[in-house]
Amino acid sequence: MHMLSFEFRSRAGAERRSVPVRDLVIAGWTGRDSHKVQEHIEELAALGVAPPASVPCFYRAGAALLTTAPEIDCLGAGSSGEAEFFLLLREDGWWVGAGSDHTDRKVEAYSITVSKQMCPKPVAPVLWRFEEVADHWDQLEILSEVDDGAGFTAYQRGSVAAMRDPRDLLRAYEAAGHRIGPDTLMFGGTLPVIGGIRPRAAFRLSLHDPVRGETIRHAYTARFLPDQG
Repeated sequence: MHMLSFEFRSRAGAERRSVPVRDLVIAGWTGRDSHKVQEHIEELAALGVAPPASVPCFYRAGAALLTTAPEIDCLGAGSSGEAEFFLLLREDGWWVGAGSDHTDRKVEAYSITVSKQMCPKPVAPVLWRFEEVADHWDQLEILSEVDDGAGFTAYQRGSVAAMRDPRDLLRAYEAAGHRIGPDTLMFGGTLPVIGGIRPRAAFRLSLHDPVRGETIRHAYTARFLPDQG
């Protein structure tokens, strides 16, 4: 199993622990508005991206892709980040974090499943207990920013209410015939991009709780390695 170090924050305090992650699941097509999801499927189909097998769709990837490091290596210069919340199942329940489903866009054009395996998945090294945010979940906000050459600018911004509630997402996962075991980490889906999808090396993200006044932040840089063909 892959080991990651997180600071677990709850009402009881904060504790840093190294924990195993056995399974990585990346949920896609998780928008609550089914009409917008279908529009997005059709937009991508026009670009040659095959439609998902189901909505939502659950992609598996190697847990070793997960990292809290501030730098990742990606082959070529055609990958970009996607800010998302994620859920981590531990023996003491569900925990919430924030990360980036960094994806190779060139590979995505012929296989979304393969593209999910191509790049590291940066995650912030801080988690919240899900029970402590569940009653005001839809008020949580996601923000990502990229450096377009003149400093950081907003790349994604919005509420997690645009995606399926985590409890609904977990029910859909089990209804699809999957079992959620301990040490499973699941990404919950992403928001539309402001100004179009574009590869940028510097990426930062945050998950903000306006009710509790707390924010999970993370930043990383992608090192684009030369693609020799």
